[in-house]
Amino acid sequence: MADLIRRHGGLATVVASMQETPLSDNHKALSFVDSLRKGVVDTVVFLTGVGAKTLAESVSGECPINELVQLLDECTIVVRGPKPAAVLNNWGVRIDARAAEPNTWEELLPELERLEAVKGRCVAVQEYGVPNTAFYDAISIREGRVMPVPVYRWSLPDDTGPLEQGIRDTVAGVFDVLLFTSAQQLTNVLAVANRLGLEEAWRRSAECCLVGSVGPTATSALTSSGVRVDIEPAHPKMGPLVRETMIEAISRTRPPSSRGEL
Repeated sequence: MADLIRRHGGLATVVASMQETPLSDNHKALSFVDSLRKGVVDTVVFLTGVGAKTLAESVSGECPINELVQLLDECTIVVRGPKPAAVLNNWGVRIDARAAEPNTWEELLPELERLEAVKGRCVAVQEYGVPNTAFYDAISIREGRVMPVPVYRWSLPDDTGPLEQGIRDTVAGVFDVLLFTSAQQLTNVLAVANRLGLEEAWRRSAECCLVGSVGPTATSALTSSGVRVDIEPAHPKMGPLVRETMIEAISRTRPPSSRGEL
């Protein structure tokens, strides 16, 4: 991302604000495999590429990848976006449908309904980070049975020093632009800012920055937390986010002297 920012004329400060931590207790993943073997699962929804890989790794001792692929081929398979699609394609798993851009759970619903993969069906959902209760409610309303399959959670980086400095620099007015590429980033930024006693100061400083969000999920998290979003690209990818935000930043009276992603 730093290279993208520099390529578009910005001075980049890229700060890690989260990491994926596999769950130490994988009993739900193993229960999912058991349900696949029993033919209980009708539909499987993969939300992330990392989650798909982590799921396979967490059950590998009980279910080798070739068996997992065979079991999945007995189900309707739907993916949220290109990353889980790439993982499943690499495994040789047939994909029945993929959500359209911007690749949120809301774009999954029409595909599931088109495939008649919800009503009266058991729908297993590979979770990422936290349960998507809105998606689960939508499945339940359509008379589907949800089977959450959590495989990892979001946590803070092992070293939060760079994130803490990024928060302090935001408060000090160092950045002209803030970029967010996931909803969880904001959760962690606010948690660390609160721990530093700087949450309100960070919020005030963010109001003075141009704020870019990669897509609808991140935008919803930002706006619901009171952070104004200025730019959301038409295509929810890092390249368009940087490009469109930089165009807007340069067009403003005060050109960006530094950039930050938290």
